[in-house]
Amino acid sequence: MHSRAVRERGNTTKRHRLHPAQVVVSGFALTILGGTALLMLPNAKVGPGGASFLEALFTATSAVCVTGLTVVDTAVYWTPFGQIVILLLIQIGGFGIMSFASVVGLAIARKLSLRSRITAAAETKSVGLEDVKGLVFGVVRISLAIELTVAVVLALRFMLGYGEPVGRAIWLGVFHSVSSFNNAGFALFSDNLMGYATDAWICLPICAAVILGGLGFPVIVQLTRQLRTRPFSWSIRTWTMNTRIVLAGTIALLVLGTVYITAVEWSNPNTLGPLDWSGKLLAGFFQSVQTRTAGFNSVDIGQLDSASLLGMDILMLVGGGPAGTAGGIKITTFAVLFFILWTEVRGQVAVNVFGKRLSRAVHREAITIALLAVGVIIAATAALMLMTDISLDALLFETISAFATVGLSTGITAGLPWEGQIILILLMFIGRLGPITFASAIALRERRSTYEYPKERPIIG
Repeated sequence: MHSRAVRERGNTTKRHRLHPAQVVVSGFALTILGGTALLMLPNAKVGPGGASFLEALFTATSAVCVTGLTVVDTAVYWTPFGQIVILLLIQIGGFGIMSFASVVGLAIARKLSLRSRITAAAETKSVGLEDVKGLVFGVVRISLAIELTVAVVLALRFMLGYGEPVGRAIWLGVFHSVSSFNNAGFALFSDNLMGYATDAWICLPICAAVILGGLGFPVIVQLTRQLRTRPFSWSIRTWTMNTRIVLAGTIALLVLGTVYITAVEWSNPNTLGPLDWSGKLLAGFFQSVQTRTAGFNSVDIGQLDSASLLGMDILMLVGGGPAGTAGGIKITTFAVLFFILWTEVRGQVAVNVFGKRLSRAVHREAITIALLAVGVIIAATAALMLMTDISLDALLFETISAFATVGLSTGITAGLPWEGQIILILLMFIGRLGPITFASAIALRERRSTYEYPKERPIIG
């Protein structure tokens, strides 16, 4: 009887133990609620009273999910305390709740439990559990090193180029450095970065931080290790498939995005038109980089041509590298879909990439993520169309920006009804966690079939 009771208690504990993905979702949700409570404090908002629940919830969600969409002006609505809260939420969201918790646990206990390592693996997309400890520490070291470097450059520019006081210049440098590396897009200027559209000393360091953060930590860690161990004998052959795809895709999308946006907006009097040719190239490149889920803007997004908005929709949906601060369906997902298409067009059976064959599980995962993303975006856009009279291109841009955690906006977010803002909050939350993680977190358990049905093939096309 005693042993039976022990087994039953053990089974009950097992049944109630959360799946790692559920822990990740819960961690993000609790952090958002904590940030909301802090932003509702009277000393977080300029003027009498505190922020409303919806304003605080929207801002906290946007910060933790490193998006950048806002319903209030960050520069004038929040006090320094409120801006510090936003900065901390961005940093925690960028590290990843579970990665951040793992660092705290390591600092205290000097070791990770097996369950903690599994949880961190779910957050960082690690392939092997044995690498989680090193990866988490690598995330912290590399993140802080990049953020510190960019912060110093920006602070010096604000101080020497624009006469900002030392304290103010340092704060501007730190805030925009953290916001850019974590692909958040929050800025401490009412017009975002439009006042610095032609300043390469402001735009290029921010672009560098955005690109590095968008590569994903596995790529950054591999490149850093190779640079440290073999600085003069780099070999692309030693790179993983993930690193090759992310680097090739990043370069291709940055070039294509820059050429497309610059060409379409070249003569637009409300965007690139008044700038000289060097300013146009810088602004075009800057906006192409920001579609990688960063959210800063150096031109008025609401004045862009509809063709530019459509092109940016695609770039935002693709996003950056996996296991980093970028959002979207990820470059790797897009690349897998492209290689599947290329294989079918050529009449081949196996999907081969860089001399390796992709497993069919990867095919299914990429297709699932893409279809879920498109389905969520279409449903959200349709719901917003029923609530407002805003044009389709603006609403589609806003929903993709929220789901892909980009933060670029045509300026309609603050004017949406509260129901519409709740939809954007849900999009940011789902988009940051990823459709697969979110779906697996709410699933009660994995179900494995003990049998298979006979095969039959429908007519396709």
